[in-house]
Amino acid sequence: MLERSTLGFGSVALSSLLAMEGLLGSDREGDHTRPHLIGPHAPPRAKSVIFLFMSGGPGQTDTFDPKPLLQELEGKPVPESIAVNVPKIPRSGVNSLLMASPFSFKQYGQSGIPVSELFPETAQHVDDLCVIRSMNHRIPVHGPGECVALTGTALGDRPSMGSWVTYGLGSQSHDLPGFVVMLSNTTGPAPQRPGWGPGFLPSRYQGTVVDAKEGVPFTKMPAAYDDASRRKQLDFINWMNKGHLVKQGIDTELEARIASYELGFRMQVSAPETFETESEPEHIQRLYGLEDKTTSEFGRQCLIARRLVEKGVRCIQLRNGGWDAHGSLEGNHRKQAKAVDRPIAGLLTDLKQRGLLEDTLVVWGGEFGRTPTTEGSATGAKRGRDHSPAGYTVWMAGGGVKGGQVIGATDDLGFVPVDRPLSPADLHATILDALGLDQYKVIYSHNNRDEIPTVFGGEVVREVFA
Repeated sequence: MLERSTLGFGSVALSSLLAMEGLLGSDREGDHTRPHLIGPHAPPRAKSVIFLFMSGGPGQTDTFDPKPLLQELEGKPVPESIAVNVPKIPRSGVNSLLMASPFSFKQYGQSGIPVSELFPETAQHVDDLCVIRSMNHRIPVHGPGECVALTGTALGDRPSMGSWVTYGLGSQSHDLPGFVVMLSNTTGPAPQRPGWGPGFLPSRYQGTVVDAKEGVPFTKMPAAYDDASRRKQLDFINWMNKGHLVKQGIDTELEARIASYELGFRMQVSAPETFETESEPEHIQRLYGLEDKTTSEFGRQCLIARRLVEKGVRCIQLRNGGWDAHGSLEGNHRKQAKAVDRPIAGLLTDLKQRGLLEDTLVVWGGEFGRTPTTEGSATGAKRGRDHSPAGYTVWMAGGGVKGGQVIGATDDLGFVPVDRPLSPADLHATILDALGLDQYKVIYSHNNRDEIPTVFGGEVVREVFA
């Protein structure tokens, strides 16, 4: 049969390579051919994205959006001139007393952007950061808010942004998943699986949750197996699965399982060293804070994120929980920031010195921010803040980003944007654009509807880029 075909083994090899790179030009819910070329649709600024997701809601007025007026109005009601513009959503904090930030701010770099004392090491990179102070949405609850931030809707029924990215671009890595997720400090609001789920996309585009110490779960070679015997076993399993698939008809979950066996085998054979950090030089381990108990967990994840970028992994999400400071905000934010500041700075330093930052988009932020007012009647060090989706901050670096700039602004107290209001959909469109993807051309046909990543709108924030 091969001898009689036009290109023989060359045709088979080409098909395999194209499929591996995600370039065959079709995907399906039924057997729907994608009407557009798989990206990139334009020259990409970045090849990979690392999302440093601070779950729980870091306070914008305590981190990257200083408000001197809060110091003057400490303990007073919100002025009517500002209160009238605050959206009437639950937990807005508009009827509570104002709370000055317990943290001082200082200007850094040539740009002079002020950064809180919580992030002294990240602040050294401020000239590489594009700080967006005008993010906003209307979901004041953690679970739905996290879904909005990572999928675009509160229901959690749509693909995560990482899934859209791997669907649109395929994977650059042969031996690792295209979308990897690592979780740290999972106290507080539970991780939202839709944040790395495929939604209605085929299951193979979901994120793979990885333990930074152990690597990908269940990929260690079983006892008494070597590469050859394991390969023989998996060939038999795949033969049975493919036979079942022929009888069953189209089943994306079964197709994903077949593909996962193959990927799992490749990881067993060649990928374990990716998650082994002890071989890194001591100065690199110290750069990420691996020798310090406080910073070691997130530091290890940031170091592995750099390694995954080197291996060609397209999308990496590091979810750090515990930022939900309804009480004792000062103690909470000091503890949280201390665990991540040095690792984040180490990641930016390491990417830059290896020439990887220009090809890697780094994004920092949470599902929302925190109110400029206190929550409840607590006093002193026990005071905290409520949720504030109506105004919060994210920052971006690398991947063609013009650093040393601030985009947007909130009012004098930090409640709502008064300049350049931006939504999670705008952020998603901007991330896709950095990777060379046109949000309107990343299409998947679902229930007879052509779905795109930014279903509720969203425009690229052009001024982010140099």
